[in-house]
Amino acid sequence: MTASGPEPVLTVRDPIHGFIRTDPLEAALIATRPLQRLRYVHQLGLTSLVFPGAEHSRFSHALGAMELAGKVYDALAAKGDGLLPVPRASHPRRLVRAAALLHDVGHAPFSHSAEELFEAGLDHEAMSRRLLGLPELAAVFAEHGDGPGGALEPGQVAALLAGGEGEVGRLLAQVVSGELDVDKMDYLLRDSLYCGVRYGSYDLDRLLDTVMPLPDPVSGGWGIGIEAGGVHAAEALVMARYYMFTQVYFNPTGKALELHLNEWLQERGRRWAADPEAFLDEDDVTVLAELRQSDNPHARAVVERSHYPLAYETGEHLTAAERDRFEALLGDLRRVFPRGDLLVSHSAKDPHRFEQSRVLVRHRDGALQPMAEASQFIRHLGRIERFRVYCPAGRRDEVATAIRQRWS
Repeated sequence: MTASGPEPVLTVRDPIHGFIRTDPLEAALIATRPLQRLRYVHQLGLTSLVFPGAEHSRFSHALGAMELAGKVYDALAAKGDGLLPVPRASHPRRLVRAAALLHDVGHAPFSHSAEELFEAGLDHEAMSRRLLGLPELAAVFAEHGDGPGGALEPGQVAALLAGGEGEVGRLLAQVVSGELDVDKMDYLLRDSLYCGVRYGSYDLDRLLDTVMPLPDPVSGGWGIGIEAGGVHAAEALVMARYYMFTQVYFNPTGKALELHLNEWLQERGRRWAADPEAFLDEDDVTVLAELRQSDNPHARAVVERSHYPLAYETGEHLTAAERDRFEALLGDLRRVFPRGDLLVSHSAKDPHRFEQSRVLVRHRDGALQPMAEASQFIRHLGRIERFRVYCPAGRRDEVATAIRQRWS
C-alpha cells in the first residue's frame, strides 16, 4: 500500500484485482479504526486451521468489494440509457464504492464462526450500520465527502446497506447485497486463492461484460440483470458458491472447531458488544489470547486443534421432512447423552435465490426471462441441508450406533 499525489490517495496491490486506486474519501476511510480492525479479523474464521493458506482478512475483502463495486457500477451505467451518471466521480458511484468498502466493518471476531452471539440480537450488518454513526467516520465524511454530485454522508451509506432508497438507491443496494453482488464476486475468488482450491473460480470478466440494469415488469423497479450471453458465467458463479460451501465453508473439521469456539464463548457468557466503541476493542487477536489462557476443554480443542471426532453425518441434501425428523432424533439423543458430549452442526444454505430476487435475463430479441427459468442448471440445484454430530472419541461408536438405530 503506497501513498501518492498531493492528497492522501492510496494505490493498493491486490492479488485478485491488481492495482486498486482510491479517492481521498476512500483513503481516509481505510485509515479509520473500523476498517483497520478488519486486518485482525480472519475472512474465514478458524478455516486456516484446516486450509493453512486461509490467513487472509476481512480488510482485503473490503478493498476487493469496493473495487468491484466501481466496475459493476460502470457496467450498469454504460448500459443504463442515462439511469446512472457515467463519470467516475459521480455521487452514486462514490456512494456504492463507499458502501462496499464499509459493508463488513461489523463482523465479530472470527467472522461468521460465532455470528449469533451479539448482544441485543444484532448481526454484523446491523453493527456495520451502528459503526457508521461513530464521530470518527462522521468527521471523515465531513472532510472528504464533497464531490461533483454533492456531499456523501454516513447516513446515505447506511441507507444503501439497509436496502437503498428510491429507484437508483435500490438498484445500487443490489450491487453490494444481491444475487449478483460484489460481495460474492470477490469472496469466491479470494477464498479460493488463499485456501489453495479451485472451487471458487468463475469468469469474472465475462460476468462484468454482460451485467446490465433491467426493469422488472412484476415489481416495476430496476434490478441487476444479465444479457443472455452471460448466463453461463452466472451459472459458474452459482456453481463456485455451491462448491465453496460444500468443500470449504462447511468442511467437517472447520465446523467442529466452530462448535468448540461457540461452546467456550457460551459457557463463559460471552457476547459481542452492542456498543460500537466496545465492539472495536475485540478482534481475532484479543479473543485468541483469551482462548490460549483458558483451561476449558473447548478452548483447548481450538488452540490445540484437538476437536471432537465426527460420529455421524447425514446426506448433503435432506428434504424438509428429513430435516425435521433428524432434529427430533437429536432431541432424543440429548436426553440420553450428557450435555457437552454432543456437538451438532447444521449446515444449511441455498446455493442461490434467483426465484425470490428475480434476476432477469435479456435475450437478443429483447424478451426478458427470470434466471431461474433461463438456466436448466440453476433450476435443478438443490438446497444444502446437512447435520453432523461430534462427540468425545471414547463415545464415538456409542453415539454413532444410537443415531443409526433411530435414523434408519
